[in-house]
Formats: sequence, structure tokens, C-alpha cells
Amino acid sequence: MIDSSVIKGVLRKVAAAIIGLMLALVLLTALLIAGFVLLVQAATLALSPWVGEAGALGITGLGCFVLLALFFYRLTRPATAPGNTDAGDGEGEHNSPVARLRRLIRTHPWEAVLAAFAIGFVEHGDTRLRSLLLQGGMVLMRQSDGAAGEHASEPASSTPPGADG
Repeated sequence: MIDSSVIKGVLRKVAAAIIGLMLALVLLTALLIAGFVLLVQAATLALSPWVGEAGALGITGLGCFVLLALFFYRLTRPATAPGNTDAGDGEGEHNSPVARLRRLIRTHPWEAVLAAFAIGFVEHGDTRLRSLLLQGGMVLMRQSDGAAGEHASEPASSTPPGADG
């Protein structure tokens, strides 16, 4: 059993890490904004000998407005999923849960590793969850093998894969 002092220590460390992260984000944001301000001032100073101070301010202001408009355009544009070309094929293989899971793991490998680690860490002490995960994995593997065999040799049977009896 874990002591309450250990839990308190862990919670303090987590709180300190979160506060440190937030302070770092605030500092980096302030540095980024200050950098943009200095870039705009430098652009104004660089353009002022050719077009005058008013013209330089107008050009840099227009440039900032265009960059802001592009930023908001990209922000509001609907996102397209990368590698989404095979979603409309209509084949059963591409629409199966196993194929979708494999495609998800291929597109997001680090998130899959993190999820697998978290599930492995959680299931380490729970035998019921371990058996449930192993059973679900075996069912998915059988469905994957059965779907590959059905497409290769014969049409689909009328009984579902889990209803063997």
C-alpha cells in the first residue's frame, strides 16, 4: 500500500511540473511577441529611407495584416485527413475495424506507443483487464485472418466469426 506522504510528494512534483510548464509557455509567448514587435520595427526602419516613415509604417502594417489574414484563413479552413484516399473504395478490408486500427497506428505511431504503454502499465496489476485485452486481441486477430481467407478463397459465410458455438 502506498503511503499518503508518497502520494503528497508525487502530487507536489506534478503540480510543480505543471506550474513550470505554464511559466515556460508564458515566457516563450512573451519572447515570441517581443520578437515580432522588433521585426516590425526593423522592417519599418529599413524601409523608411526609400518610402518615408509613413510609407514604411503603411507597408509593414499591410504586411502584418496579410499575415494575420493568412493565419486566420488557415485556422478556419476545414482540415483534410492525410492518406484518406482509400476511405472511399468501398472494400470490406479497408472498412474493417482492424484495418482502421492499423491505419490509425500508421498515421499516429507515437500516440499508439503511449496508449500501449499506458494500457500495459494499468493492466499490470489487474488480471481481469489482462484477460479481457488478450481475449479482444485474439478475436481481432481471428477476424483479420478470417477476412483475409474469405476474400482469397470463398464468399463470406452467414455466421459471424464469434458465433462458433
